[in-house]
Parts: sequence; structure tokens; C-alpha cells
Amino acid sequence: MAICEDIQQLGELKQPKKHECEICVKNGGRWVHLRTCQTCGVTLCCDDSPMKHMSAHFHATGHPVIISAEPGEKWIWCYAHESFAGYE
Repeated sequence: MAICEDIQQLGELKQPKKHECEICVKNGGRWVHLRTCQTCGVTLCCDDSPMKHMSAHFHATGHPVIISAEPGEKWIWCYAHESFAGYE
């Protein structure tokens, strides 16, 4: 499986500043797992979470690439190309 150009073009990965979904915190929501946008650095909740804030962020902004913000997980996902990659 080829890695998409959006993932290939990444430089230094943006890491989460806090281990929380910024929108869920503001709205009193809850999350399951967290993802960090590699375009703007926002950390939001995943698609297993009730509000799916990171998917909504992609659809609203077009920012395609995220990383898992979960400790110990080292993977990248591109929404635009449905491309997955691990990293060290």
C-alpha cells in the first residue's frame, strides 16, 4: 500500500499540547481517543467518540492528515486519501 503525498510531505510532526479534545472540554462532552491535526495542531476526538470532532474538523477545513494523540500509538492517517502509515 503506497503512502499518499499528503503524508509524504509532512515535516516534523505536531504533537498534542494537552491530552484533551478542545471542543469537548468547552462543551462538557466526552471523548474516547484523541487525534492531532498535522496542519494546524488542534487536538480533537476520534470517530469512536460521540461528537467525532476531528472528522468534522477535516470536513470544515480540508486539513487532511492527523496522528494519534494517544500515548504509545505512532500512526498517521490521511482523510483525503484514506492512507495509513506508522512512524517511529
